[in-house]
Amino acid sequence: MTLPYGRQSVSEDDVAAVAGVLRSDWLTTGPAVGAFEAAVADTAGAAHAIAVTSGTAALHTAYAAAGVGPGTDVVTSPMTFVATAATAIMLGSAVTFADVEPDTGNLDLDAAAAAIGPRTRAVAPVDYAGMPADPPGFADLARARGVRYVADAAHSIGSRWEGRPVGSFADLTTFSFFPTKNMTTAEGGAVVTGDAGLAERARRFHNHGLVRDRAAMRHPDEGPWHQEVHSFGLNYRLPDVLAALGTSQIGRLADFSRRRSRIHARYDAGLADVDGVLTPAHRPQAEPTWHLYPLRVLGGRRREVYDALRGAGIGVQVNYLPAYWHPAFEDLGYRRGMCPNAEQFYAQELSLPLYPDLHDDDVDRVIDVIRRALT
Repeated sequence: MTLPYGRQSVSEDDVAAVAGVLRSDWLTTGPAVGAFEAAVADTAGAAHAIAVTSGTAALHTAYAAAGVGPGTDVVTSPMTFVATAATAIMLGSAVTFADVEPDTGNLDLDAAAAAIGPRTRAVAPVDYAGMPADPPGFADLARARGVRYVADAAHSIGSRWEGRPVGSFADLTTFSFFPTKNMTTAEGGAVVTGDAGLAERARRFHNHGLVRDRAAMRHPDEGPWHQEVHSFGLNYRLPDVLAALGTSQIGRLADFSRRRSRIHARYDAGLADVDGVLTPAHRPQAEPTWHLYPLRVLGGRRREVYDALRGAGIGVQVNYLPAYWHPAFEDLGYRRGMCPNAEQFYAQELSLPLYPDLHDDDVDRVIDVIRRALT
């Protein structure tokens, strides 16, 4: 049997929630969106949530709300999907990549501090694999240096740090609800914040920049139909159909998190005595909802183990090519060698199958193939 690297877990309750919206009068811009946003805000420990069409849209929206644009700079991690940096560049900003911690793959706090300059508008750490990237440390850094803290939590909804949920630390936090993530809306994402002003800017950007509040209009006497665009935005609205799926899924997030933790622990136990690998690092302050199991294969044998697993019908992936290695960044002048920890992490990393419906005997099968490949 072929094991996927990741997959969604959809229940009959999820199907019923979606079907209920399909039978209603609102397929989009309706009440299911508000219900989902309230559930996300509650889960994240934030006052405001804006549902959007993807994790990439969430980043684009959060950066826009933070004032990222021409003449600014964003400090972020190279150990991430390209969207973390690309969305800032698409707003006209520069991006500075700072190196990662060698064990977690998370943005290193000291490296980020050293990279902040006079044009820096935001620092954007990524919660790699579900492990929060020192939220209080980055909150303190951003406050001390007068920049925005934008947390890319695409991997970590449901994670906690010292008992507080991811989403309750940063000025703006972004989530992704792609099918392989900790919960899903099929495609979708969200921005959460505790700041009403940032929430309003994010909400406007995700809906074309439209202003419908008469008190905020420049020409309020145009007529009762009137709406204005004061700054440009995009249509990043999540439809009710997908929001209903998200509300149903978020009710199962705690169960998903527990199962992911059990799978993670089973991999840890089964691989602890294997020479030539490093199991994922953990921080004592963290309660991660693990999105990935990032095994590190040493001695230049990552491709060998990758091929053995794929040959056995086991889906594995590498997360991630350092963002600045992509040709689009090379064309902007970024060069290899900038972040040696990230490049070494990439050279060793192999993401094993991890999703709630993965069975224990499937986990054991993965472990067995790895052990045999490395003997």
